[in-house]
Formats: sequence, C-alpha cells, structure tokens
Amino acid sequence: MRGKIWCAAVFAAFSFWGGSVAAQDVTLTARDGSLSIDGALLSYDGEFYRVDSRYGPLTIDGEGVICDGPGCPDLTATLAVLRITGAGEQGNRLLPGLFAAYAATRGLKIETRPQDAGFVTEITDPGTGQALAKISFLPAPPEDARSALLDGRADLAVSLTADKGFGSRAMALDALVPIVSQDNLHPRISTPDLAAALSGKLRNWKELGGPDMPIALHALRRDTSLQEALAKRLGRDILALVEHDTAADLAEAVARDPWALAVTGQSARGTARTLPLTDSCDFPLLPDRASVKAEDYPLTLPVQLLTPRRRLPLFAREFLEFLDHPAAQTAVAAAGFVDQAPETVPLTADGLRLLNAIKGAGKDVPLEDLKRLAEVMTGASRSSLTFRFEDGSSTLDARSQENLTLLAQLLAVDAFKGQEVILAGFSDGSGDPTANLQLSESRAIGVATALAAALPDLPEDQTMPRVMAFGEALPMACDTTAAGRRANRRVELWLRPQGAIDSDMP
Repeated sequence: MRGKIWCAAVFAAFSFWGGSVAAQDVTLTARDGSLSIDGALLSYDGEFYRVDSRYGPLTIDGEGVICDGPGCPDLTATLAVLRITGAGEQGNRLLPGLFAAYAATRGLKIETRPQDAGFVTEITDPGTGQALAKISFLPAPPEDARSALLDGRADLAVSLTADKGFGSRAMALDALVPIVSQDNLHPRISTPDLAAALSGKLRNWKELGGPDMPIALHALRRDTSLQEALAKRLGRDILALVEHDTAADLAEAVARDPWALAVTGQSARGTARTLPLTDSCDFPLLPDRASVKAEDYPLTLPVQLLTPRRRLPLFAREFLEFLDHPAAQTAVAAAGFVDQAPETVPLTADGLRLLNAIKGAGKDVPLEDLKRLAEVMTGASRSSLTFRFEDGSSTLDARSQENLTLLAQLLAVDAFKGQEVILAGFSDGSGDPTANLQLSESRAIGVATALAAALPDLPEDQTMPRVMAFGEALPMACDTTAAGRRANRRVELWLRPQGAIDSDMP
C-alpha cells in the first residue's frame, strides 16, 4: 500500500516539474519494486529525499523507498543541512544568536564562523562529536533571495517584506524611523511631510518650519531589503542624494551632517537622533516597545523568514517552531530587535490613547460612549496580542494569524486564570458611527469564532473571551490616511480581574 501511495505521489509530481539532470548518483526504488527514480541527490533531512531527476526536482518520502548508489546518505548519521539567504544585516545580527539559543536548549555544541558576507554554523553532539546540522547564511538582494527559494538553492530567506508567493514566519520586529543628526533640533515631522521629503517634493528644511537649508536625503542602496520595504510603504523609490551599502554607514553619515535626513530601522540608528513622528492629525506616533509589538506604530517592520511552497527539511521545521520559545525571544532582544513575547500594560497608563479619544469625541463619539469605555478600561490591562485584517477583508493578516495561534495556546493552558479575557473591537471613523460600532463588533466576533475553532477541546470550566465593541471611540491614528484607518480597524485583547465588569454591560 505504501508503495502505491508513493507511486501516486511521484506521478503527481511529474505533472508539475520539467527539466533534465546530468548526474545520476542515486536510484530510489519503491519497496514493492513497482517504480524507480534515478537522479542527483540534492538533500536528505532524515525523512525525505530531494532528488533532481529527469522529470525535475522531486521530494520523496524516505520510508517508502530503498536508496541505492554512491550518493545515498549514511542513514545512521544523517547531517541536517539548512541553507538561508536574504537580508544580510538582519540575518547576520539575528540568526547566530537564535541558532545558539536553539542548540543551548537541546544541550548541543555549536560553532559559528564567518564565510563570505554571511556565516556557517555547525551543530554537534557534545557526547559523541557527531555532526548533526550544518547551517549556512549567504546574504542576497531581495529578488535573488526569492529566486533561490523558488529554484531550491535555499530553504529559507530573511526578508523585510511579505510575498504572496511564499509562506512567512516572523522572527523579530523592528520599526522604520526617520533619523537626523543630534545637531538638528527640528522637533518633529508628520508622515505626509516625511513622504514628501523622501519623494523629493520637499527639498528644504524651511518648508518644514526649519532653517533655510537643503535637505540632504540619505538612503540605503535600492537593492537592500530595508530599502525595498521602505519603497513599498511609500509607493515609490526614495530619491536620495547619497546611497550607502550598510545601515551602519547610513546612520554614521546622517549623524555627521546636521541637514541630513534618512529612514532606517530603529535597531540600526546608531548615534543619529530619531526624529519624532506624527500623523496628519498631529497624533504622536511612538515606536516604543509596546506600540511596535501591537503594531500600533504604523511603520512597524517585521523581520520575516520566507518559506517556499514545498515541504521543508525536518531541521528547518524544528527551527521555525523554536522561534516561539522564550529562549528565542531572549535572543531576539539581545540582538537589538523587539521580541514577540506577549506582554501587558495597564490601559489607564496609556494617557496618549485616552487623549486621542477625547480629541475625537463629538457628535460621532458622544461623551456617554467615552464614559462606558473608561469604565471598562479602569483596572484593565492590554496585551500586545492584537488582531488586524487584510485590506478590504475580514481575513486576519499574517501576523494576526500567528497571534491567534499563540492566544489559543495560552488559553489551552489556562494562562489567564482569575482574569476575564476581553476581545475589544474597534473601527475607523469613516462612515456611519452606528454601522462602525456594528463592524467593530463583527470583527471581534470573527476573532472569537476563529479562536473557538482552534480550541475544540477547551475544558468546560474555562470560558472563552468576552466580546465587546467600541466602534471608533479609541483611535490609534488619524482617519484621513489609509494607514491610519488600517491602524484603527483592530481587535485588542484586554485582561481584567474576574467580576470587575458588570455582566449586563454591552
């Protein structure tokens, strides 16, 4: 039976792959002898063979075949091989610490050495000295990295942008921030003005209320992952006067020039000063840890691992699962990035949000609604787990899908015992206020429904989160921009002591 399944899988694969192979160093034969495949062995992860055959690359379950030929692996000492490419600065800063943490949690020995512009890491069993895994990281521009994933030359790619052609898994968080010299005393810049400066529409600090001096716009090379991410946010390339090879060079150059302006990752700003950012309604946009984790800061920048649409080697899958481990989050923070471990802050400590709510009060948000909101917020905390949606859709975005999985895991182990868990829905301020209130409730119900589907075996004595809706009453940003409206359309996770909320409160 296993042989028949294997045959069917191989023949199905034939219809998707084409090409030819020069080397013929292995023969994989179904255990019932019904079919054989010759080809060059690309990899073996202890579970699956990856063979470049005359039909193209094939992935074949090792349990269903017998391997014969000089290229067959030693099945008693399989070496896991993981090839990573992509964003060089982020990969070189994050990955060595993550692999060191992975090895430490398993009591394994690790050795990392530089190679080319990246590194090679070997993981061994300290007791036997047997090599268990070899990891290589080779930086590449975004397009080259995606090509390497597609044609099988890489297993994972570090990226600062999502791509619908690949899966993705967030490793860490960063934030795009405008930077200037410490000698530049300009107090702040709005997102529209920043976009205008980056696109060349504003060329003088005088146009921003500063001295009559030209803006010296700096940027990274266009083929870097960070610059690609910034250009996608802006919708166009940056018209920089000076381009730099590395973020360190960029930050150093800006720090020396009092009239320079650039945008970079907060983790790489060096000695330059972060220029405070506001939105078009003058709401302050703060790239603090909590705002970045909750993606309330509109220029939050996830550092992702792109994955190909094929089965990954076992070691790669184990490493991706390890990214949720507390040791991985510690390694991320040690590398200077924002980790993804959930954390809570008291809602009443967030005076900025309350101020925005008061500013937005009026005929669309009556004082009565604000009083209701304040009553619920009193004594409550907000988790960094926040849920947002694909543009024009009720589908959770990729980061929110990960948050949903994590919340389900926390509920499954009763992590919120003694607390009432609330899914608080919010909308943007466009359209009818009554309709917006209903929309915010439907989004919160949607998250609750997806959560229930992920927890079919939740014990009866554990209650699911309570749904509450507040419409447009607590804006995170101005509704005049698409980014602001997206930030406002969200479902937050609130925690309160049990019994603190009137059970009749809507």
